[in-house]
Amino acid sequence: MQQIAEVFERRTTTDVVFDRLHEEIVSLRLRPGSKLSEVEVARRFGVSRQPVRDAFNRLENLDLLLIRPQRATEVRGFSMQRVTHARFVRLAVELEVIRHACSVWDDVRADKLETNLEEQQRAMDTGQAERFHALDYQFHELICELGNCPLAFDTIKHYKQKVDRLCMLSLGQTNELVTLFDDHRQLADMLRQGHVEEAVAITRQHLGRLDETIATIHRTHSEYFES
Repeated sequence: MQQIAEVFERRTTTDVVFDRLHEEIVSLRLRPGSKLSEVEVARRFGVSRQPVRDAFNRLENLDLLLIRPQRATEVRGFSMQRVTHARFVRLAVELEVIRHACSVWDDVRADKLETNLEEQQRAMDTGQAERFHALDYQFHELICELGNCPLAFDTIKHYKQKVDRLCMLSLGQTNELVTLFDDHRQLADMLRQGHVEEAVAITRQHLGRLDETIATIHRTHSEYFES
């Protein structure tokens, strides 16, 4: 309790409730369709209902909760329409980032990206899947930053998160990490060589690898999808 009290001192009550619920929803500890009560959540955190209500509203704005008057609030299900849209926007933005990055890439930028790739390799070699995925995330962010498009990653991140929760239903295997790493390696090589169309093609292939995974999840976990 002392540790939680210290967290509340540094941050607003709404922030704490939001962050805890957000993490539980995106990690699927709270599955689509799970019911949430303001009263029960307020009791759980030892707070009044207002910060819980505010946190609920923030989560609804992220399409993570469905709030309906006079009915129970519930964790929102997945929508293939929203997932498809998120994938479309992310691809469009990332392809433009790659084109722009190729126009400014140099050895200094290439070496910084190489450091990330070396860490990815170590994470794979030591079986640290979570570490690898964090570095995968950083890899795409670095390309935006080094390619002089840092704000583009805000958009990529926003739409990526909409798909990440869905993909938690699929457990990644080691061979999948190898495939992703090979894509990263090829993309880094094309950026270093300034081969724009090849870099674009690799990016399109890389981001498209989730298509089959999403289709499989839709087929095997239909109960989590909105009709």
